[in-house]
Amino acid sequence: MSDLPTGYGYAEPTHDRDDTGPLPVLAIVGRPNVGKSTLVNRIIGRREAVVEDTPGVTRDRVSYDANWAGRSFTVVDTGGWDPDAVGMAALVAAQAEVAINAADAVLFVVDATVGITDADEAVVRVLRKSGKPVVLAANKVDDQRIESEAMNLWSLGIGEPFPISAMHGRGTGDMLDAILAALPEAPAERDAETGGPRRVAIVGKPNVGKSSLLNKVAKEDRVVVSDVAGTTVDPVDELITLAGKEWRFIDTAGIRRKVKNATGHEYYASLRTNAAIERAEVVVVVIDASETMTEQDLRIMNAVEEAGKALVIAYNKWDLVDEDRRYYLEREIDRDLVQFRWAPRVNISALTGRHMEKLVPAIEAALDGWQTRVPTGQLNAFLGRLVAAHPHPVRSGKQPKILFGTQATTMPPMFALFTSGQIESSYQRFIERRLREDFGFVGSPVHVQIRARQKKQKR
Repeated sequence: MSDLPTGYGYAEPTHDRDDTGPLPVLAIVGRPNVGKSTLVNRIIGRREAVVEDTPGVTRDRVSYDANWAGRSFTVVDTGGWDPDAVGMAALVAAQAEVAINAADAVLFVVDATVGITDADEAVVRVLRKSGKPVVLAANKVDDQRIESEAMNLWSLGIGEPFPISAMHGRGTGDMLDAILAALPEAPAERDAETGGPRRVAIVGKPNVGKSSLLNKVAKEDRVVVSDVAGTTVDPVDELITLAGKEWRFIDTAGIRRKVKNATGHEYYASLRTNAAIERAEVVVVVIDASETMTEQDLRIMNAVEEAGKALVIAYNKWDLVDEDRRYYLEREIDRDLVQFRWAPRVNISALTGRHMEKLVPAIEAALDGWQTRVPTGQLNAFLGRLVAAHPHPVRSGKQPKILFGTQATTMPPMFALFTSGQIESSYQRFIERRLREDFGFVGSPVHVQIRARQKKQKR
């Protein structure tokens, strides 16, 4: 057996590997709480899937890129499969079956310390019906004493059980070799496009309809949807074709409070949501239009702006908004969203599909604004006109002047202004506002940095 220390031999996952053809897909299935997500983290070499002792933490099928022995493949983590599941658990089980049907091979995880259960035998029947190659992992074999119990899993009739410990890495090398033998080779051809699909993160408070929005955009049930707040835990990546373009949509867990105040899997889900925002190019913040806007909604938008990402605000559940609520919503927007007037707003209903066609144009407009570059000559001509019409106020007998300006970066647009002295923050905000009026920057934060000339030291 291969007893590997943590991280040994595993390559860093490459979430944005868009320069290769489609990778072979491995679905990981099993009963709740047998250690599937822990095993996913072991395979990909980092703690990315949310893990907690509570059964049912994973609810959607979540994809990760992995590499073993120089071969790349996609790992799909699924929620626990239970044949007698009802309610949300039944939806989770349905997602696991979808993952089995879409996979090239299946890794079936069983808790060796518990042995074979009725649920395990039901999973085996589903696996046999699918006709997919199956690798059997007997998990939680932390020492040799439990290995003999793992051998009892031969009776399942799906091949050799591989005794492993997802927690400690014991035996996972031999299991991964068996997985590579079961998976087809990845195609060698390269994709002609560079850069890959544009990345769109869907964020918001719990139960505002983020997963429903992703399913409506995909035109099929890609993720679990339930009225229970907090259904989504792991960020879920989905490649979706819209308007002739391929997009990578990332459904995230609802952010219900500050990360430092969250507990349990909610804490790790919040961290992963923030990481998804960092990885995205444009973020769609979903707000429940039928309810009063909260401080948490504004905090999420501030997080997007601070991360320097393009922003689209989607008011969901518009089918529940009556005339009175529209009146108060307009007042809330005027009062609370003054600093986000630059963000495109769309009124949609993920349930009925109302105005969903407006979402992609808003995302494209935000991306265009995020990538806008102003030529240096055009920028300095603009600054010259601005300062001539609205000079900086005189303070203590001095009036700082803008000597030169340049756009330092795009994505997001950042401008560096070289000045003869410090510029007041109110005048700096005035410059930002006029930059938007003249050059657009729809859906993108704009940052202006002041670089005041240093005074010469007297000798």
